[in-house]
Amino acid sequence: MPGSSRMPVSLRNSFALQKGRSSSQLLSLNVDLFRNVVFFLFLLRWTRKGLLKLKGRGLFGTFADAYMSLRKSAYGLFLRAPGVRSQVQKQVSEAITKLQAKLVPSGPGIVRYLALPKEGWSEETVMKELDALATMDHTRWEDGYVSGAVYHGGDQLMKMQTEAFGKFTVANPLHPDVFPGVRKMEAEIVAMVLAMFNAPLGAAGVTTSGGTESILMACLSARQKARAERGVTEPEMILPETAHTAFRKAGEYFGIKCHLVACPAPNYQGSISAISRLINSNTILLVGSAPNFPHGIIDDISALSKLALKRRIPLHVDCCLGSFLVPFLEKAGFETELFDFRLKGVTSISCDTHKYGFAPKGNSTILYRTTSLRAYQYFISPDWSGGVYASPSIAGSRPGALIAGCWASLMQVGETGYINSCNQIVGATKKITEAIQTKPGLCSDLEVIGKPIVSVVAFTSNTLDTYDIADAMSAKGWHLNSLQNPPAIHVAVTLPIVKVWEKLVADLEAVVEGEKEKERVRIVEGKGAKGKAVGDSAALYGVAGSLPNKSVVVELASGFLDTLYKA
Repeated sequence: MPGSSRMPVSLRNSFALQKGRSSSQLLSLNVDLFRNVVFFLFLLRWTRKGLLKLKGRGLFGTFADAYMSLRKSAYGLFLRAPGVRSQVQKQVSEAITKLQAKLVPSGPGIVRYLALPKEGWSEETVMKELDALATMDHTRWEDGYVSGAVYHGGDQLMKMQTEAFGKFTVANPLHPDVFPGVRKMEAEIVAMVLAMFNAPLGAAGVTTSGGTESILMACLSARQKARAERGVTEPEMILPETAHTAFRKAGEYFGIKCHLVACPAPNYQGSISAISRLINSNTILLVGSAPNFPHGIIDDISALSKLALKRRIPLHVDCCLGSFLVPFLEKAGFETELFDFRLKGVTSISCDTHKYGFAPKGNSTILYRTTSLRAYQYFISPDWSGGVYASPSIAGSRPGALIAGCWASLMQVGETGYINSCNQIVGATKKITEAIQTKPGLCSDLEVIGKPIVSVVAFTSNTLDTYDIADAMSAKGWHLNSLQNPPAIHVAVTLPIVKVWEKLVADLEAVVEGEKEKERVRIVEGKGAKGKAVGDSAALYGVAGSLPNKSVVVELASGFLDTLYKA
């Protein structure tokens, strides 16, 4: 049409095609840009991780970690090879079967109850069966033959605890309005333990079911604090390799990466400079022990406190094992070190009342410098259809009877009683230590690890197989703790052991002399270490120490746990 401004069809198609091409090119550019940004962020993330690794472990430490990781992975593949796997599985099964035969009683006299009785038993029948269960063949902790495990405060205290149990059998702290007496006792337990550890005004705490839960709560509180106040989403904590394994459990449960710091001889304490290098923006917690479980060594808490203050990071001190001993060392006349809330960098402390506080098993405390730190471990659900729910720790319902037993124990023993027990227990530990270091039959073959000053003494041997010594002591009726890295044995002294420490030393002398004689015979006969009998400790820790990949040990330990529930 003349004068029309309409564009020719061919030109319109050309413009549309160009526009489509431009859109396609723009989309392609956007995709490329997005891909590059993602790659850059990925590269930045792993570069940062690599630099932090280099900063924390150093060049040689980083290469050593990489080598160990590759070695572990390669050995894991080897263990899964068809022929090897079947052989390993066979040996693991044989070991577990042997373990079951030892732990699960069998024979014509054993009656198993696998279902409810049709009619309830009489009280007399129940008590008769309970007596039989209580007197089953066992390592005689009553005679002082068990290291740690049973922290017995005496028959009179146990009788009083039983009476306290009876008065609060149905009590549950989840309902404080129904059981006000339990609420009062729990608050007073926390207050008493806070005072023992020189807590400042405004400090707070909670009772728990044991040291593991106390440690879990300290780690959870630190994680939640870092998340709320600093936005940390990849939390990390730094601990000496001797710190209780409950910290590793907390790491696995709560997604916290654990950095382990070596504790080499002669002090067996983590290097403060090594800990400092590992600190980064993701660090939520530093850890120290007073004392640690393996060797009874108190970490350098004063130096850790200064570092924690300088870097503004919470510091947890694990006093679960030291419990009611370390606060009374000075009053009992022994040397001590600063480890508690008097050090301003210490933000939380775990203390087991069921160890040297002699309370019934299932009692511990977690203490915080401030109430705000405690609040980070709370669980509160405001919108549940069952109502507003709040609990101070992992458990919901808790046994008020245990709290009553704990409160009664603290009140009956009192400060003077705890100072007296500290005097006896630490005194016996020092006598055992001195005997190992000075007796001619021991000092040439055994070496005390570090400088223990509380209730644990650990020793190793450079001339004999440490695990053979452990097995020989077991054959004499002793239940001591075998350690690894380095191979060692430790004795956690309790009041029952106080009465028989001289017997312990005498048996240890006899065992060492016996092992030396075996070595002499092997040398004369030219047998070396071949053909010797392998006991439980030697078998387990021999495997654990020789394998770069611990999956076999994990299977053995898993089999042990399964065995505990085999009726």
